[in-house]
Amino acid sequence: MNETRYERGAAMLAAVDGPAGLAVVEQLAAAFPAFARYLVEFPFGDIYARDGLGLRERELATVAALCALGHALPQLRVHVHAALHVGCKPHEVVEVIMQMAVYAGFPAALNGLAVARSVFEEAGITLPIAD
Repeated sequence: MNETRYERGAAMLAAVDGPAGLAVVEQLAAAFPAFARYLVEFPFGDIYARDGLGLRERELATVAALCALGHALPQLRVHVHAALHVGCKPHEVVEVIMQMAVYAGFPAALNGLAVARSVFEEAGITLPIAD
């Protein structure tokens, strides 16, 4: 395996986020090149590239974690898009966010649902999402 961490990470980022993910990294690299490299190498080159979970499961876990944090709504938006990009169904994203009401509280779940609603509307996904 001659592939570098960065190359592996860039390929995983493209698989997760499509061209939008690489565009974010390029913008970040213009001002903070070292951090942009870390962002590609560690989460995507090392963690996302591991065996054991598929991209759907990784994105659902990421949506849950970002929702539970409560202070990472821009990143949650990116990963709700990514979850849809890797094949998660809108109702699965909603269920994961609703589950966070139990462990992170209703404010975190409400904020997460607001982000999901916005992403769904932008993607032309019909609301309401069925139970």
